[in-house]
Amino acid sequence: MNKKLKLWELNRKTEAEYRDQKKFPIVVVLDDIRSLNNIGSFFRTADAFNIEKICLCGITAPPPHRDIHKTALGSTETVQWEHYKNTLSCIKDLQKDGYEICVVEQTKETTLLQEVSALPKHPTALIFGNEVNGVDQEVVNYSNRVIEIPQFGTKHSLNVSVCAGIILWEFCKKFMK
Repeated sequence: MNKKLKLWELNRKTEAEYRDQKKFPIVVVLDDIRSLNNIGSFFRTADAFNIEKICLCGITAPPPHRDIHKTALGSTETVQWEHYKNTLSCIKDLQKDGYEICVVEQTKETTLLQEVSALPKHPTALIFGNEVNGVDQEVVNYSNRVIEIPQFGTKHSLNVSVCAGIILWEFCKKFMK
């Protein structure tokens, strides 16, 4: 019988162990995310996937805030983060540090998610956009590549924090090999 594990059986790392472990060379950049619950979900997902940090840009609210905390469940204490007034200055700094800038968006020329494993193993910044307007066009213009999740329904969009979980898993798999 396949027994469900209790919380104490999961052998989770302490906050100190998590902070000290080597992270995957992935930075999440949030371009004007307005929902505090989405921001909290990004923190929780970033913790789960062991990414370097989150860059909160523009109107994206920084912790502490009770609505961020509600979905982050303490991960704002483990995941490193920075706040930038605008996304373009953030990605310019990341490019100087050797990160490939990948926008998660739907454009005329994209790299489909299933093709990500064939990309070189560069440190990567993944830019996620506003819930209504997506990633700002100026940021798209400045990026090295656009990543798209193929979709087969009628809506052609996912909640941005759901999208992050899907994208981050694919990028983390590249660095696990």
